[in-house]
Amino acid sequence: AYEGLGSIYWHMVSKLLLAVQENVERAVAEVADPTVVDRLRDAYEDVRIGLGYSKTPEVYGAFPVDPYSHTPAGRGARQPGMTGQVKEEVLTRLGELGLRVEHGRIVFRPVLLRPQEWTTQPETFQYLDVAGKPQPIDLDAGSLAFTFCQVPVVYRRRDRSEVRVDRADGTQVALAGGRLDADLSARVFQRLGDVVRITVDTATPPASTPSIIRGVTSR
Repeated sequence: AYEGLGSIYWHMVSKLLLAVQENVERAVAEVADPTVVDRLRDAYEDVRIGLGYSKTPEVYGAFPVDPYSHTPAGRGARQPGMTGQVKEEVLTRLGELGLRVEHGRIVFRPVLLRPQEWTTQPETFQYLDVAGKPQPIDLDAGSLAFTFCQVPVVYRRRDRSEVRVDRADGTQVALAGGRLDADLSARVFQRLGDVVRITVDTATPPASTPSIIRGVTSR
């Protein structure tokens, strides 16, 4: 049972996941051929499906959402704990949501969202604001929400892309290019409370799940 011999190393798989995601981002930023972007997105999904929560306990050999060091051939996942896999999983999840920080600015490019992540009916999103108070947001069908620095971010499927910032004084700021400016980004980072909501309208179709899984699987 020497660690590493004949094993799948889950931290290495999550590193591969992050590397593929970075190449998806680069291809989108450089306006690569859509076929190339689609193939990279499929490759990303192949790797993602090989990790933890996409598998049943019987297949994974352990509780799927716990990070494990490795899986020896013919045995279940071994050595649970806060391994380096967690770091890559946090980074890739933010990337899947399309949130980046570039040159001190918050940028939204949601190109890896899956169809099942969007609401299919109206729902209520509950979150804690920067003061620690619970707040509700009513979501329409075809939307999703999460928080960043305790500021709610709401994605909506629309015909065109735009970012709108709601401020505590009741004013709104509309921004093109899918990014906040440096001042608004700094206010979000500092949790000053004057940015109360960010709404991202996106015309980008969600990522599809490949029909054939060619990626990493556990034994």
